[in-house]
Amino acid sequence: MLIFLILLGIPSYIWTKKNVTTLAGRYNSPMTPIIMIPGSSASSNRFDGLVQTVNRKYNEHHSLLKMTVHTDNSITYSGKIRANDTQPFIVVGFQNNNDGYSNIKKQAKWFDLAFNTIKRRYRFNNFNAFGHSNGGLIWTLFLENYFDDSTMTINQLLTVGTPYNFEEKSSSNRTQMLNDLIKGRSKIPNDLAYYSIAGTQLYTDDGIVPLGSVDAGKYIYEGTIKHYTLITLTGDKAQHSDMINNNQFINIFHQYIVGNGVNNPNSPDSKQSAIANN
Repeated sequence: MLIFLILLGIPSYIWTKKNVTTLAGRYNSPMTPIIMIPGSSASSNRFDGLVQTVNRKYNEHHSLLKMTVHTDNSITYSGKIRANDTQPFIVVGFQNNNDGYSNIKKQAKWFDLAFNTIKRRYRFNNFNAFGHSNGGLIWTLFLENYFDDSTMTINQLLTVGTPYNFEEKSSSNRTQMLNDLIKGRSKIPNDLAYYSIAGTQLYTDDGIVPLGSVDAGKYIYEGTIKHYTLITLTGDKAQHSDMINNNQFINIFHQYIVGNGVNNPNSPDSKQSAIANN
């Protein structure tokens, strides 16, 4: 009996020791990655230009890791995270990047697979999130259905042109997806700060997504989380696909996602503000 108990306890001891080591490594990790999900029909290359612009404009050196989750649950990689980079960009795309609620739910499940992979590999304990278009829907489904790690914190979420009510302009005509997301809202971390950006070419939509559909996100997040803000972009490059190239968007992205809501004092935007104030 004694030998049996010893043999039974060895695997438990090894598992416990390994788990404690992993948690300790995650607790002490200085890394806060920026994890990004593109919209439908877009690959993991979607944000290459955005990352290059941020690095160039703000004189920063964020590395870029791109992942593609395939329909057989395998993952392929491109790029890498540089040693000692505490704020790398990680983009997760999907082989099946088609539109439609059923596909978006599959993509949320595949994203969970990718998220757990990078969590184990890099042992970070907090992150910032960005989603373009349906990427914001994937983030919402992920937070409601898969994000249940008490040792992990999502600090800031920023989305652009996310159609919470698909093509519907009025929130009185709620889609099944919107109703489902509203039902699951209580599972979203309540200490989250969320910034939702809508493009308004003609003050009604961004050329694809109605303003009312983006605004419908308030029924999911407002009153559930610490901070919810809807931001509208107008003028040049306020069209759905172009918004991530809009200068106003890049400034917002850098302040709230890269800078955690604090402007970089060395950024050109801060310098221009200082000149204007003088």
